[in-house]
Amino acid sequence: MNVAALVSGGVDSSVAVHLLKEQGITPDIFYIRIGMEDEEGYIDCPAEEDIEITQWIARHYGCRFEEVNLHQEYWDNVVSYTIESVRKGLTPNPDVMCNKLIKFGAFDDKRGREYDRIATGHYARTECVNALMPYCVKADMSNTHAITQSHNHTIFLTTAKDPVKDQTDFLSQLEYRQISKLMFPIGHLMKSEVRAIAHEAKLPSADRKDSQGICFLGKINYNDFIKRYLGEREGKIVELETGKVLGTHKGYWFHTIGQRKGLYLSGGPWFVVRKDIEENVLYVSQGYDPAAAHGKEITLMGFRLLSGKWKMESGELVDELPDGVADVKFKIRHTPEFHQGHLSRLPDGLVRIESDEPIQGIAAGQYATIYDNDARLVVASGMII
Repeated sequence: MNVAALVSGGVDSSVAVHLLKEQGITPDIFYIRIGMEDEEGYIDCPAEEDIEITQWIARHYGCRFEEVNLHQEYWDNVVSYTIESVRKGLTPNPDVMCNKLIKFGAFDDKRGREYDRIATGHYARTECVNALMPYCVKADMSNTHAITQSHNHTIFLTTAKDPVKDQTDFLSQLEYRQISKLMFPIGHLMKSEVRAIAHEAKLPSADRKDSQGICFLGKINYNDFIKRYLGEREGKIVELETGKVLGTHKGYWFHTIGQRKGLYLSGGPWFVVRKDIEENVLYVSQGYDPAAAHGKEITLMGFRLLSGKWKMESGELVDELPDGVADVKFKIRHTPEFHQGHLSRLPDGLVRIESDEPIQGIAAGQYATIYDNDARLVVASGMII
């Protein structure tokens, strides 16, 4: 197999290369350079150590190394999307867009199409549903390749072994052509197992901390980033239930639904439960579990099936969301917990999730990821409105 491995210098992608080599695959290693630079030349995403470790991995395993500059594509597709979403009062998810449009979009357009497979250090798996054949590094690559090309089988994105590290929600907007080409060598491992392999192999990334936060920010403070492009505008903070003005804020774009920290109000805890974009007003509710901070109905736009098919409880694959109501597991944010609910169609292409239990912090602009009832197959996703 002709494999490209996307390596960031972290422990997960480093171990992914190690496991590929154990299976007799020598990938070409690519480091994707992205950063926070605009027309004013602003950069604050140090990459020197990441590149040094990635180059060490390439030399150690005898892999060809190449650095790919996707800065402009990143700015045009991910950073601009984030700024405009925040300006509209939404809560964007740049990690979802980064995976869809950059790592498995722009990279594939520029270099990835030369390769049979693209391997990464994501905690996820893919599976050929009809054959029940796990599509991971331990599978027979030639057979898996043949299955992918067959019309009788469907490759699904599936959850990782480690429920805490599972990243399928960040991959939930990928297209089928992207999913069917991916390899996730560490998807069948717990994080502790990945660390142990890195230590045993004496990899320089073995003790590196996991990256945190939004993928494009690096070490940049989120509010500093937002302030740079949207500025500040003072507005009122109002208690939803009483209409009482409790304080002021510096712009609704610094806050998101469900937020607790950063309000600087006494007598809390306080949660942001609503935003008035036109008037620049934040509405808050008090208490650790305020009713106004919860909801059971979630409406989605842009709903689509990841693999172009829906798996029914009977095991049957259908090409669209079935009529009536479907029982599903779902997530609306990056957590190990799943919610149980019921999915149904609405007019104008919208879809509604009715959660069995109230959910805190339903934020427009985020993505809901839909799983089958076993919380294994990722079947669909859509943007919360």
